[in-house]
Amino acid sequence: MQLSDLKILHHFGGGVYAKETEIPAGQIVSKHVHSHDHLSILGSGSVLLRIDGKATRIDGPACITIQAGKVHSVESLTDVVWFCIHATEETDPEKVDYTLIEEH
Repeated sequence: MQLSDLKILHHFGGGVYAKETEIPAGQIVSKHVHSHDHLSILGSGSVLLRIDGKATRIDGPACITIQAGKVHSVESLTDVVWFCIHATEETDPEKVDYTLIEEH
């Protein structure tokens, strides 16, 4: 499943960006990499978080640090609400992924 297929809300304030994503049960958010550490918050539900191929079950609520350069993806085991938190000055929802995700 691509991010464009999911319900996403964008939150900006004080140089911090939070992407709020609702992920239905059984979906996988594609692998990607960031050039900086960031926080991810599982607001509700359960996921398999894969980081560099290693899967870990996480039950929300939980806060996780994703290190720079680590390939990661999220597989929802239940319906979940997932937040990615980044430091950035970009405030345009159409451009922010291009600023934060290395593949772009």
